Amino acid sequence: MNNYPHPILAREGWLHIGLALAVALVVTAFAGAWSLPFWLIAVFVIQFFRDPPRVVPTDPKAVLSPADGRIVVVEKAHDPYANRESLKISVFMNVFNVHSNRSPVDGKLETVQYFAGKFVNADLDKASIENERNALVITAANGHTVTCVQVAGLIARRILCYAKPGDSLARGQRYGFIRFGSRVDVYLPLTARPTVTVGDKVSATETVLAEL
Repeated sequence: MNNYPHPILAREGWLHIGLALAVALVVTAFAGAWSLPFWLIAVFVIQFFRDPPRVVPTDPKAVLSPADGRIVVVEKAHDPYANRESLKISVFMNVFNVHSNRSPVDGKLETVQYFAGKFVNADLDKASIENERNALVITAANGHTVTCVQVAGLIARRILCYAKPGDSLARGQRYGFIRFGSRVDVYLPLTARPTVTVGDKVSATETVLAEL
């Protein structure tokens, strides 16, 4: 899997950041103060693609948040990717959150399943089954199955996943990125104990979603 030391700004955004800064500089050279909106756009693009390193909790039973954002679902639900009943926890990411996706557990990646779909608001429950999405089914180090699903949103048009079946994932390891507002669904065994509730703000890797 493609891995790299965290450069503060995600490599997925280097081209976008470069273009935004170049446009702002050109407009400044020719239009002076009229360039302010272009600098604001450049600042927005830079903050969107920030990618700071994270501290990984040491509790081996912890399931870590795979994304920054807000909890929108904590409920029992059917996991269609591993075909089981499960505890589902969903994290909604808005355009001001960090959009790197990180593994919630240590384990082996069994399957990667991609589905084309719509681009409705990722804050809606139907986004989980109707939107473009990419599902990773992981066998955790303790034997439990954990499914992690990248879901595109209203503006998001690109799901990036660098992990492949057979890869070994470490908790907090960066495996993908979603450009602009989206969500990540996590399906856990029914025996998992959630440690978050709807409305909570979470940080990728550093927030514990549940305990196995």
